[in-house]
Amino acid sequence: MNPDTLTQTIQKSFRVTLGATASLLEALKDPQGSQARFAEIGSDVDRLTEELESRGVATEREARELVDSLMTQVPNPFNPTPASDATVDTIATPIVDPSVQMDLALLTQELATLRQEIDALRGFPQN
Repeated sequence: MNPDTLTQTIQKSFRVTLGATASLLEALKDPQGSQARFAEIGSDVDRLTEELESRGVATEREARELVDSLMTQVPNPFNPTPASDATVDTIATPIVDPSVQMDLALLTQELATLRQEIDALRGFPQN
C-alpha cells in the first residue's frame, strides 16, 4: 500500500469519525432535524461517508480556530516581554552563620596543626 494512500485513508477515517461524533451530538440536541437529514440520505453509504467527512472537516477547522484563539491569549514563555525598561541593581551579600564561621576557623587551625605534625614526622623543617 502506498504511504500517501494510507495517510489519506487514516485522515479520512479520522474526519468521518469526527463528523459522526459531531452529528451524534447534534442529534442529541435536535433529534427531529437529524432524523430528517439522515432519512434524506437513506442507505447510500458513499453519500453518508461524504456527509460525515465534510462535517468532520468543518468540526476540525472550528476546533483548530478555537485552539489558535486560546493560544493567542496565553503569553509565550519562550519569548517573554519585559515588564518595564527600568533596571534594578542588586548586590548579593552572603549570609554567614557565626557558628559556621567559628567551626571553619577551628577546622582550619586543626588542619594546620596536623600538617605541622606530619611535616615533623617526615623530618621536614618547620616554618
